[in-house]
Amino acid sequence: MGLLDSVLGALAGAPGGGSGSGAGGGQADLLRVVVGMLAQGGQGSSGGGGLGDLIGRFQQGGLGHLVDSWVGTCENLPISADQLGGVLGSDTLSQIAGQLGLSHGDTADQLSRLLPQVLDRLTPDGNVPDGGLGDVASVLARLGGR
Repeated sequence: MGLLDSVLGALAGAPGGGSGSGAGGGQADLLRVVVGMLAQGGQGSSGGGGLGDLIGRFQQGGLGHLVDSWVGTCENLPISADQLGGVLGSDTLSQIAGQLGLSHGDTADQLSRLLPQVLDRLTPDGNVPDGGLGDVASVLARLGGR
């Protein structure tokens, strides 16, 4: 998994789960944002819809086939930073960029590399679990247990 494994390693090895400083700290913060977006009632999604809401955004944006590849068992299709920015919307992307202390473009670029890996890892059977992925703790447990 590369990037995701290194981020998970940074989370596991950092005191307090990583604070955003030091090697991997910024990546750990990025993973926290992604987990928050995917969790039920999580941050970063209007209405707190979690994974279901995010999948709906991709479908509405005409990019459902991309998210389907990440959830499914086939090869993950890439997404560009611009495509992801279109799906998430400028307001959401700006909010995430502010949390991470990154530019809008850097945030979209990093999210476009991490999000497919996280979704792939959370859905090893190729299906979205009924009822979503659960809360933040459940999502983190799923990521750490694979």
